Amino acid sequence: MASNTFFAFIHRMKYINRWGLMRNTRYENLKEHSFDVASIALGIAKIGNHYYKKQYNCEKIAVMAMYHDANETITGDMPTPVKYENEAITKAYKKLEKEAEKQIINMLPPDLSKSYEQYFHMDEESKAIVKAADRISALIKCIEEQDGGNHDFISARNAVEESLSSVELPEVKRFISDFLPAFSMTLDEMKK
Repeated sequence: MASNTFFAFIHRMKYINRWGLMRNTRYENLKEHSFDVASIALGIAKIGNHYYKKQYNCEKIAVMAMYHDANETITGDMPTPVKYENEAITKAYKKLEKEAEKQIINMLPPDLSKSYEQYFHMDEESKAIVKAADRISALIKCIEEQDGGNHDFISARNAVEESLSSVELPEVKRFISDFLPAFSMTLDEMKK
C-alpha cells in the first residue's frame, strides 16, 4: 500500500454500509457509525471518571472508538450472524481484521505510523468501553428502525439489549439509563 494515503482511505469509510442483511429504512454508513461510537465512548469514559472516580484517558478512548471499525474499509461489514456462526469463521475473520489494520496503519509514513498504532491496539479497559459504545450505537439503530415501523430489527434489538445487560461497568449502565431514552424523543421534545 502507498504511504500518505491513510486519511484519504479513512475518508472512504462512508462508502461501507452497515446492517447488510437487514432491510433498512435509512442506511447507516461506517463513517457515521464510527462517529457515533466515538461520541458514546467519550461520554462513557467521562461518566466513569466523573461519577465513579475512574482514570480513563477519555480522548484516547474516543480516538480508538473512531477507528474501531476502520478495517472494514478493507474487509467490508461482515454481518454478526455470519461473523460468529462458528469458531473457524470467527478466528479467520479476526485474523483478517488484524491484517487489514496493519495495512491501514502502513498507509501512514513510517515515522508517523508508530504513533497511530496505539489507536488500533486497545487495552482491555478501553476495549470494554468501545465495545459497549458499539453495542449502544447498534441499539440506537434498532430503536430508530423500529420507531420507523421496521420490524426487521426486533430480534437484533433483543440480542443487543441482552448483550448490554451483561456489561458490568456502572458508567455504561448510567449512560444507558440517563441518555438512551432521549433517542426516542422528537426534536421538539428534546428542546423543552
